[in-house]
Amino acid sequence: MDLSNLKPAEGSVKNRKRIGRGQGSGRGGTSTKGHKGAQSRSGYKRKPGFEGGQMPLYRRVPKFGFKNINRVEYRGVNVSILQKLAEENNLTVIDQQVLMDHGIVAKKDLVKILGNGELKAKLDVTAHGFTKTAQAAIEAQGGTATKI
Repeated sequence: MDLSNLKPAEGSVKNRKRIGRGQGSGRGGTSTKGHKGAQSRSGYKRKPGFEGGQMPLYRRVPKFGFKNINRVEYRGVNVSILQKLAEENNLTVIDQQVLMDHGIVAKKDLVKILGNGELKAKLDVTAHGFTKTAQAAIEAQGGTATKI
């Protein structure tokens, strides 16, 4: 090995523009930033959604409707799912914890039992809400529907 065959270690030399290194580099002077204006200044940061002074898309698009900030979102669970859970796991009591253990709802979800499907098992169900059909289906089998 001698000075004629030395080369840098692999990955140590990056192939990128070296700007602001004098006129001889071809990228000196204004350092590829042009003349004057916000984009040529240090510390310039473009705002998200800025379109060069053109009216931004989020302001051009018409807005519709109304978002109720007091809306309560429930996670719906059908009676058919309760029946399936009861059969597979031999359950008589179903509450939020049982539904969480089986991955049907999350910890912070408000649970509402919906009346879609058929219920054959006698179940004691505890939830945040029930539809009239769901409550009727549960009580028709001799179970109880308890609202939290």
